[in-house]
Amino acid sequence: MARRSRRAGKGSITSYQTKAGTRWRWQLWVPVDPENPDEGERQTGKAGYRTMSEADDGLDAAKRQLREHVKFVRSVPTVAVYSERWLSGLSLAASTVAGYRRVVRNHIVPQLGDLPLNKVTATRLARHYRELSAAGRRDGKHAGEPLSANTVNKVHVILGAMLEAAREDGLIAVNPARKRSIVKAPTGKQIRAEQTEMVTWSAEELRRFLAWDRDVHKDELYPLWLTIAYTGMRRSEALALRWGDVDTEGGRIAIRRALDTTAANTTKLTKSGGARVVDIDDAVLAVLRSYRAARGRLSLELARPGAYIFGNPEGGTRSPNEVSRRWRTRVRQAREHLGDEQLHTITLHDLRHTHATLLLANGEHPKVVQERLGHRHISVTMDTYSHVTPTMQRGASDRFAGLLS
Repeated sequence: MARRSRRAGKGSITSYQTKAGTRWRWQLWVPVDPENPDEGERQTGKAGYRTMSEADDGLDAAKRQLREHVKFVRSVPTVAVYSERWLSGLSLAASTVAGYRRVVRNHIVPQLGDLPLNKVTATRLARHYRELSAAGRRDGKHAGEPLSANTVNKVHVILGAMLEAAREDGLIAVNPARKRSIVKAPTGKQIRAEQTEMVTWSAEELRRFLAWDRDVHKDELYPLWLTIAYTGMRRSEALALRWGDVDTEGGRIAIRRALDTTAANTTKLTKSGGARVVDIDDAVLAVLRSYRAARGRLSLELARPGAYIFGNPEGGTRSPNEVSRRWRTRVRQAREHLGDEQLHTITLHDLRHTHATLLLANGEHPKVVQERLGHRHISVTMDTYSHVTPTMQRGASDRFAGLLS
């Protein structure tokens, strides 16, 4: 048997005879565990090459893999297998991981799941993003329609993080999602261009709805709608409020937590990761006092400091989706009673936007609005409510002119 050594003790190329003729194999000594060199070495290799030159190229590729600290495994896991392993190891909020799982389940595994990680190329990812942008939606009657630029970008972010973890695990040499000259994810400009225009209520519309909801519909959830409208807190934050969070003497509400939408009766940190305090006026305090008394008449447990303010009759948390559904029903009923021209249709989250927009349009300093909303940076506030800037600019111009008149 002929033998040609590439490097003594490290790599070699060997020929052997088969019925089909001469074939070649390469062999290479590699660490048993690249992260623990003291565990020694083992020999790996590959056979079946038709020429010595092909085997030589295979050995060169293996040595390059060794230099790049890519593990030598018998089989590289597929995207589907590794994605589950990666998701299970994430130390993030449960709701965040649940969102990642939805994206992986709907927009990664169906198209790329069967590919071994080392077969995922930058060109394949670029084609995947184009296909998603053209016909990537999978939800009900919209299946087959274009996927939004924002969602395609989420796919890119998640794939990039997962493939980076695979690279650090030594399963692939490079992260193909990082090859920006080939893999072009949607830009921020494209995402913003697709965003629907923000819809908010005027002060008169808000007064009109709240008066109808309280006096005509006599809605049990009126205190919830009022609290969100007057504080701008998020739905999950409002549903996680406890009576102990309300300072009746100081006229404040401490927003310390948010509802975890992935599990009933479970809370988490707020989106910004910290607590904040918002001031409320006497009218909101009076409504909350009355609501607490009504809850106490049902059960003293429902009015204790640790009880959820807007919990269900059993004392647990309300379903966020059910609360949003009831809001949509209330707005529809109000429009039927008051007239469509008297009230725009807005979502429950738009009630938060309404709070911020009315404050900014009335000349409130953006820093105050940022603190009330719980934005981590004031740039988020200014970018989100840039549509109010012209009004603020006009007010600033008029006030400056007044100083010199």
